[in-house]
Amino acid sequence: MRRFLLVHILLSIVGILSLQAQITPTNPFGDRTDEFGNLVDQFGNPVDPSMRPPVDSTKVDFESLPPRLYMWHVSKDLGNVEIVAADTARLNYQNTSLTEGTNGSYNHLGNMGTPRLSRIFFDRKDNESSMFVQPYSYFFVQPEQFFFTNSNIPFSNLTYFKGGNKINGEERFKAYFSVNVNKQLAFGFNIDYLYGRGYYNHSGTSFFNAAPFISYMGDRYEGTLLYSYNYLKSNQNGGLTDDRYITNPEDVASGSITEPTNMPTLMSNATNRIANSYIFLTQRYKMGFQRELPKAENDTLPAKTEFVPVTSIIHTMKVDWSNYKFTSTDRLQDYYPNTYINPDNADIMDSTSHVSVRNTIGLSLLEGFNKYAKMGLTAFASYKISKYTLMTPEEFVKDHMTENEFYVGGEISKKNGSFLHYHAFGEVGLMGKAIGQFDVHGDADVNFRLGKDTISVIARGGVSNQLAPFYMRHYHSKHFYWDNDLEKIFKTRLEGEIRAQRWGTQLKAGVENIKNYAYFNQQAVPDQFSGNIQVLSATLKQNFKVGIFHLDGDITWQKSSNQTILPLPDFSIYGNFYIDAKLAKKVLSVQLGADVRYFTKYYAPGYMAAIGQFFLQPDEDLVEIGNYPIINVYANIHLKRTRIYAMMYHVNQGMINRPNAFYAPHYPINPRFFRFGISWNFYD
Repeated sequence: MRRFLLVHILLSIVGILSLQAQITPTNPFGDRTDEFGNLVDQFGNPVDPSMRPPVDSTKVDFESLPPRLYMWHVSKDLGNVEIVAADTARLNYQNTSLTEGTNGSYNHLGNMGTPRLSRIFFDRKDNESSMFVQPYSYFFVQPEQFFFTNSNIPFSNLTYFKGGNKINGEERFKAYFSVNVNKQLAFGFNIDYLYGRGYYNHSGTSFFNAAPFISYMGDRYEGTLLYSYNYLKSNQNGGLTDDRYITNPEDVASGSITEPTNMPTLMSNATNRIANSYIFLTQRYKMGFQRELPKAENDTLPAKTEFVPVTSIIHTMKVDWSNYKFTSTDRLQDYYPNTYINPDNADIMDSTSHVSVRNTIGLSLLEGFNKYAKMGLTAFASYKISKYTLMTPEEFVKDHMTENEFYVGGEISKKNGSFLHYHAFGEVGLMGKAIGQFDVHGDADVNFRLGKDTISVIARGGVSNQLAPFYMRHYHSKHFYWDNDLEKIFKTRLEGEIRAQRWGTQLKAGVENIKNYAYFNQQAVPDQFSGNIQVLSATLKQNFKVGIFHLDGDITWQKSSNQTILPLPDFSIYGNFYIDAKLAKKVLSVQLGADVRYFTKYYAPGYMAAIGQFFLQPDEDLVEIGNYPIINVYANIHLKRTRIYAMMYHVNQGMINRPNAFYAPHYPINPRFFRFGISWNFYD
């Protein structure tokens, strides 16, 4: 009944929006429009027609400014500004709320807010400052991923996702706000709250993020300051005690247990808590000259000038601190092979904390200040100090460790023009733990016309020699205790890509070689493979269109030379068939379709709750997952400032056999349930 009522409400909203779209006045001002006839500014962002004055301006007392905004990211090392499109994606909006990713390429534990690991090796990111934060990278947003905004009027966005019911459902609410004091100075904040109850026993999650920011984008001075507070609580159940509750329920308890909440799990009183905060500051002062702008032939007004930057002084700072806790009162027999701290008490109260400060200063020669300056050049030096607090066998004694790192490096880039772009970054360690470490990576792209199509050829590459993350070298807890002298990890990667815009084709292939690969072994303890491991990967994305009918395909093939140490599925596939139509004078757009995600069987990494990491499955409990599709049906609606979706998740439940229907070993795929979401932009 509740689902019927909700669908009725959504259809009513669509009807109202359609009626509103039909009576929307035509645009008399000659503004830009997108492919669906919606008003957009020079950056492609939607313009709310209600903010425009009517044709007969004598009938109003005032005129409101049309909204104009742009967004940008800043690089984590040098604070370079990269203009990005505003988050107004219309197609496939329903997938943005999924923990398994928009194409379903992540293993996770089932509930929203749980840790995840990409099955696509080339999509795995470098470790964050804390190993415990890395599996939650979808929720813990780093400075280089944050959207900063500059707008002529206040801009805000409200987003709400919901799935399931009050007993087992999940919800996420996000609020973003930005306002300018003047053309240069802006400030705002981001709020993100998540609460997932979970379909299986003791799998609830909660997450909260608050991130205020301030920016100044002037001719001579640019500065951005961001503070981000994150807190995540994740209950841990260790997975099902017997997979047959999913694979062969008739063999377990005579098949009487069918509800997910009644299926027994390994743990019922264990919780991970992560508190992470950082302050990120990037600023640069530009030096240059004033240049006269060209005048019209009969222009008698004084000549106007513009500031042309030549060089800039750069300073970037990040202060990062976090705290990780794992608590449990479960009584598990022979689950943990070792006990190092307080063996007389079965309760677990593990904790560790860290704080780090990194400062980078640089000098840059900017691209384009004259016709001979075809590229930008930057030299920099950075210093990082990190302090860690670890447990010891003595109950009230803590172990403190400090690491210092000093690097120097440079950057070369060409961003202007349409034919050729390139970027190269490199740094080498000179002092402290940085000695012997280096990282060099870069990319280049060439773009040209071929018939009516635009072809892009992209090359990427990198070589690095780096230490394993601190917590893979040192960690002390009740049942896991190590101080390892791991060798530096040497990596080389080459990758090529071809894109054909008009044909909707993207072909990508790459190879990576890793020496001294570091991983968590079958005992969930850090280990290292001294030889070489190669990973080959190829991805083809192809979009087909016939009228309003679309079929988008995405297939990735990959091969690891050592499946025991680095297991990967041979194929990961995503397919999406949908109808994309424009209604109500092409103002209202509707996407109706079904998509499927699938990967071949493999021995995926298991998950160890006590350290919050994925690890190799032990031989005595080795299971395959995969070879099972997840099919969703959905509807997306977009009108002006509003996006709405409705989805039936895992609609194929019960239609086919489920021998491998797991997100990760012993963590079953959620049963079929209804999800919906809404996102609304406000320009006032």
